[in-house]
Amino acid sequence: MDNSNKISHDFNDESMEAKAIWFKSLSMTERIDLFCDFTDLALNFNPDLADKKDDQSFKGRIQIISNP
Repeated sequence: MDNSNKISHDFNDESMEAKAIWFKSLSMTERIDLFCDFTDLALNFNPDLADKKDDQSFKGRIQIISNP
């Protein structure tokens, strides 16, 4: 049975891994639409966000830590 259209109340479905699996299941068009929705949401809360110029380079390492 396909559970993709069901609502889950399981905290395991809120993990970063579960969210990544859900995001990967979206088509490219759905991903772009979601990105545009998030961008619109951010700009609605902070209209000056687009005017910020905070693109300084970072020196050093970036390490991603994940629980197994």
